[in-house]
Order: sequence, then C-alpha cells, then structure tokens
Amino acid sequence: MPAKSQAQQKAAGAALAAKRGDMKKSELKGASKSMEKSMSEKELKDLAETDHKNLPEKKKSK
Repeated sequence: MPAKSQAQQKAAGAALAAKRGDMKKSELKGASKSMEKSMSEKELKDLAETDHKNLPEKKKSK
C-alpha cells in the first residue's frame, strides 16, 4: 500500500525506525507513534518506501 502524502511517508519511516530499534520509541510523536503500535514492520516498510516525488505534502481534507 503506497503512502498518500509525503507526511504519511515520513511518519511511516520514523515508526519503522523505532520498531527496528534504530531510534527510541519515546521520540515518536503524533501519527508515527500510533503507526508504530498498530502496524506491522512490513506494512510500515511498504509505506516508507513510497517514492514521495509526486505526492502532495499533506493529504487534502474533504
């Protein structure tokens, strides 16, 4: 599942780093904190690997 925005891709990357032990879980904030708890490493990897070149910075709300 690809990320829908650059912000989501970055949050997934931070959550993945914490899940792997590359950074402290206590350093996570907001979406990345909940993503780390609720998603598997594979799901986070899929989001984090999304090329953010053509993604919006943030997803537009309805």
